[in-house]
Amino acid sequence: MTKDLPSTKLTFLGTASAVPDKDHHNTHFLIESPDRVILVDCSGNLVVRLNQIGVDPLSLTDIILTHFHPDHVSGLPLLLMDLWLLGRQKKLDIFGLQEVIDRTKTMMDLYEWQTWQGFYPVEFHTLNPEDNSSLINTDQTKLWAFPVCHMIPGIGLKISFSESSICYSSDTAPCDAVQKMAERVDLLIHEATGVGLGHTSAEQAGKIAQQAGAKKLCLIHYDPKMASEELLAQARMTFSGDVIIANDLMTISFY
Repeated sequence: MTKDLPSTKLTFLGTASAVPDKDHHNTHFLIESPDRVILVDCSGNLVVRLNQIGVDPLSLTDIILTHFHPDHVSGLPLLLMDLWLLGRQKKLDIFGLQEVIDRTKTMMDLYEWQTWQGFYPVEFHTLNPEDNSSLINTDQTKLWAFPVCHMIPGIGLKISFSESSICYSSDTAPCDAVQKMAERVDLLIHEATGVGLGHTSAEQAGKIAQQAGAKKLCLIHYDPKMASEELLAQARMTFSGDVIIANDLMTISFY
């Protein structure tokens, strides 16, 4: 595959921590590989967001819910309804921990989705919270989930495709599991909410990236009121590699 034909790209649909602003939606992102279109978490109005980046909402193949906090799941009922109204026919796969899947079903029951005539198949996949779990395993896309250290049960993700690899911390305090799964990855996407219960600062994220030997660190899930220069300075105190700040609608291509 030539370098001008990226095999996979990741687009940040939102990058803010729990309180967004006009330029930063809550954290969620899209992975487009040759054989999958994967949404990681679901906040806001996904159909509008996908249209903004030129992606057909009907092309979604998978949704991964990292944990059941409102800023990560609140957009799901609207997305599922909109896909139905747009005429989706093919199956949609949704992955999450048992309590996430249970609460998702309860949330959808409030909307009486069983009565939506002609609704497309949705298959729920329950993950083991104690183990690394293989979610997707194809020739072109491999994705695993692993437990992280948040206020409630949550998962991080390891993604491998072609010659590149990504690790995503999701919401977590500094966590040995993230460091282990991020070992020598091309890109570690790590939250930078700040020091606090179940969260991590940019400086701590830099230390994790350094110890893991990650090639590049991308900070996400940060307070949009914090200046990018401040976040970068904190991360560079502990990480000697390249540091970038995720911004809404920014795309990273992989070959």
